[in-house]
Amino acid sequence: MRLLIIEDDREAAAYLVKAFRETGHVADSAHDGLDGYALAREGAYDVLIVDRMLPKLDGLSLIRSLREQNVTTPVLILSALGQVDDRVKGLRAGGDDYLPKPYAFSELLARTEALARRQVGSGAAEETRYRVGDLELDRLSHRVTRAGREILLQPREFRLLEYLMRHAGQVVTRTMLLEHVWDYHFDPQTNVIDVHVSRLRGKLDKGFASPIIHTVRGAGYVLRFDEGATG
Repeated sequence: MRLLIIEDDREAAAYLVKAFRETGHVADSAHDGLDGYALAREGAYDVLIVDRMLPKLDGLSLIRSLREQNVTTPVLILSALGQVDDRVKGLRAGGDDYLPKPYAFSELLARTEALARRQVGSGAAEETRYRVGDLELDRLSHRVTRAGREILLQPREFRLLEYLMRHAGQVVTRTMLLEHVWDYHFDPQTNVIDVHVSRLRGKLDKGFASPIIHTVRGAGYVLRFDEGATG
């Protein structure tokens, strides 16, 4: 699964990101409602985990706004408000599940996995899988193959490839990668992108005659499969 955790408690958010990654999933975080709303609208997430009490835009307003924009990603609401009326308000705002605090991570994990399965069963499976030429990426199983051969990627490499595949055939700039893969909204003045792209290329192109990630000098990168090439 790819998850977005919208939680203003940075320590709690960091714990959840770490816990989900340790169970083999990909997790991003946002710490206020406006940032969470922006990420939820543009990111291809399987489940959103939304704290009800958020700065700038509260959780229920965030969910209502997403539903008004036809964003159908399943939402699990986390809240210290656990009375029946509170849960009803959360579900009526567009939430799909509601988990009161405190909670056990094992239950949170089981509930998010159930929401992801429900989404796939509703006919959204195509949106969780990308294919460019002989390269395939499955976001739910976290599996990447090229010409049927499995390629093992680190979490950051997987996010980088996923973003490139979502924008296949388009030039992706360094700024876009910094913001959407590294969650940086400034240039750290390092070669972190070049290093990761180089490592990813090494894994994707090993044993194949044609590269699939191309550098556009002065602009960025483009993921493109050359039809006539053979590997």
